[in-house]
Amino acid sequence: MKTGIIGLPQVGKTSLFRMLTKARSERAVAGAREAHIGVAQVPDDRLDRLAALFDPKKLVHATVEYSDVAAMPLRQGKVPATEAATEKNAGVSESLAASIRNMDSLAHVVRAFDDPAVPHVGEIDPRRDIQNVEFDLLVSDLTQVEKRLERLEKDLKKMRSAELEKENDLLLRAHKHLETERPLREMEMSAEDKKRVRGFMFLSEKPMLYVLNIGESSNLGAELEEAPAKFKVTQAAARPNTGAIAVCAKVEAELAEMSDEDAAEFLSSYSLGESGLVRLIRKTYELLGLISFFTVGEDECRAWTIERNTRAQDAAGAIHTDLQKHFIRAEVIHWDQLLDAGSEANARSRGTLRLEGKDYTVKDGDVMHIRHSG
Repeated sequence: MKTGIIGLPQVGKTSLFRMLTKARSERAVAGAREAHIGVAQVPDDRLDRLAALFDPKKLVHATVEYSDVAAMPLRQGKVPATEAATEKNAGVSESLAASIRNMDSLAHVVRAFDDPAVPHVGEIDPRRDIQNVEFDLLVSDLTQVEKRLERLEKDLKKMRSAELEKENDLLLRAHKHLETERPLREMEMSAEDKKRVRGFMFLSEKPMLYVLNIGESSNLGAELEEAPAKFKVTQAAARPNTGAIAVCAKVEAELAEMSDEDAAEFLSSYSLGESGLVRLIRKTYELLGLISFFTVGEDECRAWTIERNTRAQDAAGAIHTDLQKHFIRAEVIHWDQLLDAGSEANARSRGTLRLEGKDYTVKDGDVMHIRHSG
């Protein structure tokens, strides 16, 4: 699972990336400047509590890979998408787009703090910045769609086929949608449509999380909750495959240097139950429509990442393809029921540990043991 961190210059995205991933060494990816990659652990109190019960030799949390790419271009004005797509330097540069295309989702860090020490062009206006960056993404997609449509037109003249016609119809619909300056993540597409456009890796189709970076205050807990409404991004965040969250990078930087005990006390002083980074990682996980199931034992307690509504047999494949191939049954119990029972033996005697077939829909927080013939 890969999330690209994007944003305009001087918004705090690189600082946020380093806090999320605690990155020390960084590797490069093609981009306008080197993109930096790091892995953040998905916090999960359920797994931690299960580990306390089993005392395993190894504890493995789910992870999110974050990539901090080059800053998006600053724009003083905006022209209609239909005109911008024909301009030589419109939208996102090819090198920058290349570093974003293979991401599963995007986290757009938006400046919502006022600090004279950090330069900023014009007034602090998160909604304007969101619109400008979104515009560049959809113009990039519009250009890509137009190029492919030109090619399809020539191919259809040579030889008509049902598949080419379906692709052409879908891209014409996408073109019309983009011309209204709406991202492709808001366009209704069937599973077949999504499979058909997957290879294009459209930028505006990716799930988007707006991350408002606000200033420090004595009432930070309330400020974080109120930030989306205060900066008028609630409506944008309510759109399909989109979300919003607020963090204070300055506070998160201090937390990153503290022990767990000191961090808990520090958060309490701001009336916060958990750090912004914990909330951001969890929100990223949710935005992608993912859940966790667990495997537990004395050797290892581990969280496995799957898509919501995954069948038990397919979930077994997340552990190993052989388990999916030779799947017979899954022993299943919800994590809180296992904790309440105190052991699998007790859960089995209570009847809360049950057998499920291959078509069982795995629930978030299920603990599973896969029975197989391999």
